[in-house]
Amino acid sequence: MEQIKVTIAGPRGRMGKEAVELVQNTPHFTLISVIDHKGEASLDVPVYKDIEECFRTETPHVLIDLTTPEVGYLHTKTALEYGVRPVVGTTGFTPEELNELKDLAESTKLGCIIAPNFAIGAVLMMKFSQMAAKYFDDIEIIELHHDQKLDAPSGTAVKTAEMIKEVREAKTQGHPNEKETHSGARGATIDGMHIHSVRLPGLIAHQQVMFGAEGQTLTVRHDSYNRASFMSGVKVSVETVMKLDTLVYGLENILD
Repeated sequence: MEQIKVTIAGPRGRMGKEAVELVQNTPHFTLISVIDHKGEASLDVPVYKDIEECFRTETPHVLIDLTTPEVGYLHTKTALEYGVRPVVGTTGFTPEELNELKDLAESTKLGCIIAPNFAIGAVLMMKFSQMAAKYFDDIEIIELHHDQKLDAPSGTAVKTAEMIKEVREAKTQGHPNEKETHSGARGATIDGMHIHSVRLPGLIAHQQVMFGAEGQTLTVRHDSYNRASFMSGVKVSVETVMKLDTLVYGLENILD
């Protein structure tokens, strides 16, 4: 299998450390450099603070970005401009940013994968929720993450709601005269669905989608207990992005 040269942005983070281990332990992947804003990564490859300096010096096939929404957007755009294919696990992109990046990927004929969640089980949870939404149209999403997560609701929750919207007519849920006695008690609302975000130490990444109908409920839930659970999806994404010439948003779009 052809070697894929990889640069990782965010190598000192918890996800970044797992990605470094994945690349180093995959025979057809080669880690050639990392991007760390403090320049403190202790690895046997060049460490760059500036992404443009990295791409002027190194020639990776793929950038794995596991940083923050603001930095991730700039890194993705820069990678495409330098002919590097991004695989991005950062959430929080706006629809406008996604459209801009898709236009750039198609104009440069480069693959780009942005995945709110790299865990295969989480992708199946989203797919199963979409299937159930054809039969249950009262839905609440509860997502639970560690207390260092920057965005709320999570990208996975938003993506789940977007997938459900494709098969469900918009519906305002709850009593028509419902009133929040404390602002935010009913969570965020997307297309009439409510999304609740929980942030606590001890959690990693968890989501349950609850469906209600007369006399019954259905719950679809996924739990990630460590960050190694995301690496199977990162591996598939790195291999797949080499074959694409556009942006793909969501791991479910590249899984058979």
